[in-house]
Amino acid sequence: MLLKKDDFTTQDPWRIFRIMSEFVEGFEELADIGPAVTIFGSARAKAGDKYYESVEETAFLLAREGYAIITGAGSGIMEAANKGAKKGGAASIGLNIQVPVEQKPNRFITKLLEFRYFFCRKVMFLKYTKASVIFPGGFGTMDEFFETITLIQTQRIPSFPVVLVGSEYWKGLMDWLKRCMLDKGRISASDLDIFCIVDKPVEVVETIKRFYRKQK
Repeated sequence: MLLKKDDFTTQDPWRIFRIMSEFVEGFEELADIGPAVTIFGSARAKAGDKYYESVEETAFLLAREGYAIITGAGSGIMEAANKGAKKGGAASIGLNIQVPVEQKPNRFITKLLEFRYFFCRKVMFLKYTKASVIFPGGFGTMDEFFETITLIQTQRIPSFPVVLVGSEYWKGLMDWLKRCMLDKGRISASDLDIFCIVDKPVEVVETIKRFYRKQK
């Protein structure tokens, strides 16, 4: 099979234009959304699951407080968050990712953006948000959680509330962080104050409100 000689569309430098276009579109579409909260969590949660119901109520309460809701656009926790946002009358934003196993955007999104590159999408999750609320999830959720607190820890982004929901789910990770990171001197005690753990939707809302009351 002969390769096309000098096919510029296959060369890495030209991917910069695709990357630039994703950033430009994201900035243009999200710059005017107003205060927003980003919600992360598993795409595998089903309707009827306690966390599905919890995130729907959480997003609804946040929407009634005037926050737009940003998710990864997929199913599970993301779907429930977009559903709660739409029910609460807020902008329900989905940042979809194009992956080999196609992720279909959920039907409760009122503004959809498509991304090919994870890192462009992750910038948009955090650039316009006033808080991150993180429900139980898998590798992707952990990646989003740790990137968020790393950026806050290193002062690459302003501090904002990072709220983990579900103490029973997060307990093992918190024990490990304290035993293997804090006790070994790999993080500081203050690093564990970057985030908090709650169990109820009303606690999520109150945590965010309390943070901004203190700032004022």
